[in-house]
Amino acid sequence: MIHSRESCEPVSAPVEIPTLPGFDMNLPSGLEGLGELAYNLWWSWSPRAGQLFGRIDSSAWARYRNPIPVLRGTDAGRWAELTADEDFMVDASRLLDEFHRYLDNGSDSWYRRAVSSDSERELPAPVAYFCAEFGLHESMQIYSGGLGILAGDHCKSASDAALPFVAVGLLYRHGYFRQQIDADGHQEHNQPYLDPPNLPLRRARGKDGSALRVSVDFPGRTVRAAVWVAQVGRVPLLLLDTDIATNDAADRPITEILYVRGREMRLCQEIILGIGGVRALRALGIQPGVWHLNEGHSAFLLLERARELVARDPSRPIRDALAEVGRNAVFTIHTPVPAGNEVFERGLMLKNLAPWFSETACDPDELLELGRGNTDEPRAPFDMTAFVLRQAADANAVSQLHALTATETWQGVAGHPIMAITNGVHVASWLGRPLRRLYERAIGLSLASDLPGPEPVSHVGKVGDADLWGAHRQQKRELIGFAERRLARQFARHGESPDVLRQVQGQLDLNAMTIGFARRFATYKRADLIFHDERRLAALLSNPERPVQVVLAGKAHPADRPGQQVIQRIFTLSRSDLLRGRVFILEDYDMRVARFLVGGVDIWLNNPRRPLEASGTSGIKAAINGVPSVSILDGWWDEGFNGRNGWAIGGREPLGEDEAQDEADAAELYRLLEEEIIPRFFEREADGFPRAWLDTMRAAAEASLWQFSTARMLHEYVDRLYLPAVRERVSVA
Repeated sequence: MIHSRESCEPVSAPVEIPTLPGFDMNLPSGLEGLGELAYNLWWSWSPRAGQLFGRIDSSAWARYRNPIPVLRGTDAGRWAELTADEDFMVDASRLLDEFHRYLDNGSDSWYRRAVSSDSERELPAPVAYFCAEFGLHESMQIYSGGLGILAGDHCKSASDAALPFVAVGLLYRHGYFRQQIDADGHQEHNQPYLDPPNLPLRRARGKDGSALRVSVDFPGRTVRAAVWVAQVGRVPLLLLDTDIATNDAADRPITEILYVRGREMRLCQEIILGIGGVRALRALGIQPGVWHLNEGHSAFLLLERARELVARDPSRPIRDALAEVGRNAVFTIHTPVPAGNEVFERGLMLKNLAPWFSETACDPDELLELGRGNTDEPRAPFDMTAFVLRQAADANAVSQLHALTATETWQGVAGHPIMAITNGVHVASWLGRPLRRLYERAIGLSLASDLPGPEPVSHVGKVGDADLWGAHRQQKRELIGFAERRLARQFARHGESPDVLRQVQGQLDLNAMTIGFARRFATYKRADLIFHDERRLAALLSNPERPVQVVLAGKAHPADRPGQQVIQRIFTLSRSDLLRGRVFILEDYDMRVARFLVGGVDIWLNNPRRPLEASGTSGIKAAINGVPSVSILDGWWDEGFNGRNGWAIGGREPLGEDEAQDEADAAELYRLLEEEIIPRFFEREADGFPRAWLDTMRAAAEASLWQFSTARMLHEYVDRLYLPAVRERVSVA
């Protein structure tokens, strides 16, 4: 519930959503709290929680990476063993105490402290955060890449800060595809099935006590959506699901697949997200003070809110209603060029929004023109980004360079410059355990909750050489063990011989400098740039005095044939006589693979075509782990590079043709590796430590732990977007 000013609780208290009970797990006395913990994704960024669930059933935890099936599958005999284990019971009690302190306190969180010292910073009602995908944990494949990971990290930091915040998305029963790479390097697409009873999800409870459903009108029919709740620390995430028995069989798959290829089905998804999401909040009695649209997929929430105003006052023109609801709506744009934005043909809009046009008496052409992009095309498609930019009170890009690009791109639409709030990462989610323990000792603070500001992280510079190198080497060992197991499974599926499978074990070299590259395989990210000169690369990798290896991972969208061809080329090269044993490509890139990579490689490679990388947070995740970047000056690195924390490939001025740019960037990458990066990595002092390299690692961590964290990012959202929107229109519901 939301507390009012007349209640005894502060208005800025976190949002509470009533839910139906989850499954009864028949937990023994003294361990009942594990059930509550299992249904709260706080465990996903609390390493001790994962360790405890692994002790209950190591094989089930390794298989599911999710406590719900672990607890549901544990029998009475195993519980009897655990309750008789004094060490286990003490550890469980301490973990549950930590969990309850996190949920119950909040008085020491950033937002509570900020409000107590400055009442003008208090939000009178919660922020409603809409996004098409959320990357919370690898066990919930309702994300595809950077947008979803950023949304998940945003929710986690909002929880850490005790910000009044509620998120809204869709529950994709078949999620995003799982990737396999066949023996010829072709990407294969397998759809997982996400079974809600086996996930940390509970049904939202309506005012009548039953499971909540909301209805959305489509032409000639009504589609209903169940509302699930994923609790992310203090933040509830509402996930709408059309796969319910009361819907027509043709409507049940609307929310089935993330980023479904069919344009009309995609439009139906976004109608459910925007219109259905508003109705879910209303049904739960939540009246947000700010509506945050994270990308344009949720643009139709503005249509629903405008419809509400027209329903209350039928004489109100729809354009006025849209302008009013936009006054406390804010928008984050993640795409640097118009081609990356969501557009729908006018015919699809007219068909699927017919009930909305009828209810609001809106002239369809009037709405469609509000969604016109930068084009003079007579019947231009409806551009979701252009529509939201025209309506929202303010908008931000996700890096300083991206703000310049977006402002130039949308200057005929937005009417004002697009501000920059540079993306960050949730430190507790992406920092490896050995380094986390080391950092916490150095700064004297737990990283389990929000960082208070930049000053404490400066103490990371005092971490000693032996401790830093030892922690990094431990994370590198963990990466190597994981990668070799994954590669062995891949090659076994390809039918490789037992001798080849045996060779995989021990093939990655702990002492080799390991280059990491992992991201979506869109062609502009140029995953194959390092292979531009195969023989030069082979010579660079195979020097016995200074061995180097490359580990890559990433997916190409099922509709992206050129991106899939890049995967095939790299895989083929990795199995060639020239590069075999020095280049490794891991399949099925997800959050778990990412954690191993960003924590265990020695240097992070990023080489998109500038300025097409809006932000690129994978390099930030590496940096907080003390892993320097060698990167094009694009996205976050354009502002994050300081000359001490890594290397810049090329400059800021483009050369013109893509082929010439590729040639120049590849040459500069090879030069940096050969002349600067590899020599520094292998330069050892008398005590055996690579002191110059360790200085670069410390500089990488110091420059990123606060400045590129979602804690810092959230502070900026509150002060620069949320509070101004509240002050602009506090009375809009």
